[in-house]
Amino acid sequence: MSDQHQPKGYYTGDIHNQYVEEHEVPKAKKVIWRTFWILLFVTIFEVAIAFAPLSKDVLQWIFVVLTIVKAGYIVGFFMHLFHEKFSFRYTILLPFVLIVYLIFIALAEGVYLNLID
Repeated sequence: MSDQHQPKGYYTGDIHNQYVEEHEVPKAKKVIWRTFWILLFVTIFEVAIAFAPLSKDVLQWIFVVLTIVKAGYIVGFFMHLFHEKFSFRYTILLPFVLIVYLIFIALAEGVYLNLID
């Protein structure tokens, strides 16, 4: 019998010795590498822009936005949120948006009260 028709898997080796079939997704490696390169590009851009002659306030907001983009991409692909149903996706994203809004308000109040230079 050829190996192409046999399912790939392994036995657990515990007291039950169950056979666990491995799931192989052919496009998974391509998606992981694409995600890696996108996150690497954004990180390199963050490091490069840190040396740009921009004001501290502009750099701060650029870093906040890029960090949110990276976090969203990580949550979307590595936590499989992009492949979930619409309602569940927004159950996760709504609190995240509210937390980002809270950070925005805290930064704005800190500047207003001169707590942040």
